[in-house]
Amino acid sequence: MVAPMNIRHFLLLIFLLSSSLATATHNRAGEITHRRLSGNNYEIKIVTYTKTSSPADRPELEFWWGDGTRDTIPRINIDFNVGPDIQRNTYIQTHTYPGNGTYVMYFIDENRNGGVVNIPGSVNIPFYVETELVISPALQFNNSPQLLQPPIDDGAVNRLFIHNPNAFDPDGDSLSYELVPCKGTNGQPIPTFFPPPANVSFSLNAVTGDLIWDSPLTQGEFNVAMIIREWRNIPGIGMLNIGYVTRDMQITIYPPVNDPPQIVSIRDTCVEAGNALNFTVVAIDPNGHQVTLTATGGPFNVATAPATFVSTPGSPSAIGFFNWNTNCAHVRKSPYTVVFKAEDNYPAPQLADLEQLFITVVGPSPKNPLATPSGNSLLLQWDQSLCPQAVGYHVYRRQGSYGFIPSDCETGVPAYTGYVRIGSVNGLGTTTFTDDNNGNGLAPAVNYCYMVTAFYPDGAESYASFEFCGRLIRDLPVITNADVVTTDAANGQVYVAWGKPTQLDFQQTPGPFRYTLQREGSSGWLDVISFFTLNDTLYTEGGLSTSNSGYKYRVQFFNETPGNTFIIGSTQSATTIFLDIAPGDEKNRLSWSLNVPWTNSYYTVYRESSPGVFDSIGFTSATEYVDDSLGNGNTYCYYVQSYGAYPDTGLVNPILNRSQQRCAVPVDNEPPCVPLVSENHDCDAVGDSLFWTINDSCAGDLETVSLYYALPGSDDFTILETFSGSQTSYVFSGNNSTAGCYYLILTDTAGNASSPTQQVCIGACPVYELPNIFTPDDNGINDVYHPILPYRDVKDIDLVVRNRWGAEVFSTTDPDINWNGKRNNDGEPVPDGVYYFICIVNEFSQSLNEAITPRVITGFIQVNRTQD
Repeated sequence: MVAPMNIRHFLLLIFLLSSSLATATHNRAGEITHRRLSGNNYEIKIVTYTKTSSPADRPELEFWWGDGTRDTIPRINIDFNVGPDIQRNTYIQTHTYPGNGTYVMYFIDENRNGGVVNIPGSVNIPFYVETELVISPALQFNNSPQLLQPPIDDGAVNRLFIHNPNAFDPDGDSLSYELVPCKGTNGQPIPTFFPPPANVSFSLNAVTGDLIWDSPLTQGEFNVAMIIREWRNIPGIGMLNIGYVTRDMQITIYPPVNDPPQIVSIRDTCVEAGNALNFTVVAIDPNGHQVTLTATGGPFNVATAPATFVSTPGSPSAIGFFNWNTNCAHVRKSPYTVVFKAEDNYPAPQLADLEQLFITVVGPSPKNPLATPSGNSLLLQWDQSLCPQAVGYHVYRRQGSYGFIPSDCETGVPAYTGYVRIGSVNGLGTTTFTDDNNGNGLAPAVNYCYMVTAFYPDGAESYASFEFCGRLIRDLPVITNADVVTTDAANGQVYVAWGKPTQLDFQQTPGPFRYTLQREGSSGWLDVISFFTLNDTLYTEGGLSTSNSGYKYRVQFFNETPGNTFIIGSTQSATTIFLDIAPGDEKNRLSWSLNVPWTNSYYTVYRESSPGVFDSIGFTSATEYVDDSLGNGNTYCYYVQSYGAYPDTGLVNPILNRSQQRCAVPVDNEPPCVPLVSENHDCDAVGDSLFWTINDSCAGDLETVSLYYALPGSDDFTILETFSGSQTSYVFSGNNSTAGCYYLILTDTAGNASSPTQQVCIGACPVYELPNIFTPDDNGINDVYHPILPYRDVKDIDLVVRNRWGAEVFSTTDPDINWNGKRNNDGEPVPDGVYYFICIVNEFSQSLNEAITPRVITGFIQVNRTQD
């Protein structure tokens, strides 16, 4: 008979179990999103998908705001038309946060629906999702992405499954996607969760958000979770993660009785704001079932002029028509995403195909650009952007025309055109820019070409304007030469020349005129000499230290009308070519520096062949040259001559200028070349080896090769062996482990050591087995117990041998063991019989990230001495 108190306890237990069942088999999927209303006031939307037939229901949810407070939020809507035994629940609430900060909001609800294949015991595991909100003055506004595709989907065994959350960020932020474990109690990853098993793979594209299951192995309900992160480029900070939304979704996999329809591929596209984008979408069902085409995405959710998609179900194909009359409010840097979904009408499962399309709305180019000369600068002008959302303009420049015409998705001015951004102006109505070459003045003889783009608050850039060009009026002299005539430490000479102005305005500058040649010194520009006639356009300056330094010149141009003397302007500056030499092994590396306003096409390198006689030894368009195959210890002298020109044919052409002469002595100061190392490693083969290939051009004086080694999981390299420089392989021998990482260092006869080669790492192949009998009878045969040879990749062991009563008779840490049959090898011989052992074998790990992996071996040893 059961005691009354025990009966009460029994009834209470039944009640608790029934309550537990009432809350079970409930949550399938869900997520939290937010939008900013004003200030720090946000609206939060919770959407859950639950099992309709479950006795549990949630007319309200308890919600944690992430700022230390929580609320009970009422449900505002139920949708029973989601799918078989599925309902959609919506909860909305507003909340004012206390200030700037990062807030992780979440809800946790008992329980998940039962029978989720990849969450064993799901009926007893809570459902948890969270969203991170960042409030910062640097952001100004921050709304979470809106997930437009429901987190409930169907697939079939052995059929490719694709899902996309179709996340639309109303702020135009960039998004990234990553898989995370489903979470439960206390917001921790569910310990029993495992990724859905696949024939090939289960993955999430970090850029597009495509969840691809290729392909399901078994039917049933599966849950997975993903994080959608927001990224924004903050001026002065860079790209910043500004929050995330977590989605926990459910996928139901059915038997393979159906094939999904297929959407004909659609190409990503771009459209200029103000133009209409129209195209058709076609889907075909291979089984002849009726197909329904739908579309979701950002273009359908914009505030003004949203896109439309019209489609009628068809069998075996359906056609949809997309139309979007874009406007300036749609311009943004991030593309809009549209996900087209084709779903068949098969009873179960209704399979679907997704096709994702990226649409970028680009701002129109600035119109009617013009370049007008003004002194030593060009004044650039253009019309105000047609889009009032533009906040400024970027200006690009190059010398000479390119003829760039942007393709549909080519915004800004690409680098391959040779254009470089030289400046920007802020403000929609700021439509002028003065190019004075950062205060250094433009060259009068150069044809400068420009393009202008408009930019937007999020960094989006419009199409480029038409290319437009301008050239200064030749009302100033143009410098052409800064040529080292004589190299000397104290009496060097430099020849300077310039072209005279040819387009003088004699009403503004009646003359007479003066040139003043200036050279830059440590305290500024120094006057060298003045000329008072326009035809005096050259000068050779002496008394310079041309062997030790380069020189920089310019010419100032003055109006000398009596009573009205003023400077008209100056040439751009030009430097002499200054040559440096870095001696090497049987070579000299020449490099030179210069800064001139004309364009040098190439440089000729001269080397002294006999005293005072220099011969050309090579040409290059770069500012460096290697003279090799020289003799170490010998002296070689050089100079470099440039070959250049201005595009203006009225100036000297070609423009030739020389560097100073410089000498150097090649010396063996170069280490050997670093070879490429490879390994031959096969656990099923005998022996491992390393191979390397030495560059023949670096092997002339190679002396030694040193091999360095580190244990698995260690960065402590020690030298293993040094051998002849002619050796190009190394074969490991013996039973010692080869697991670990290796590199080589090569040394030449002058003692120069190479950099370490790349590390080559060899994994372990652990082999260690113990026999079950030995005969310690001193007959020379099987007298000592040791492992079956050969063994390998064993660091040490911990072996204990016990008799049948559990008493220890022998122990060792030596992998060779070497037990002679006596108690601990120095006591009385143990009696014949069966002994039991436990052996922990510390093996080098097959994973190079771990040093040692212990393995436990247990068994018996038969001690059997030969009988007389």
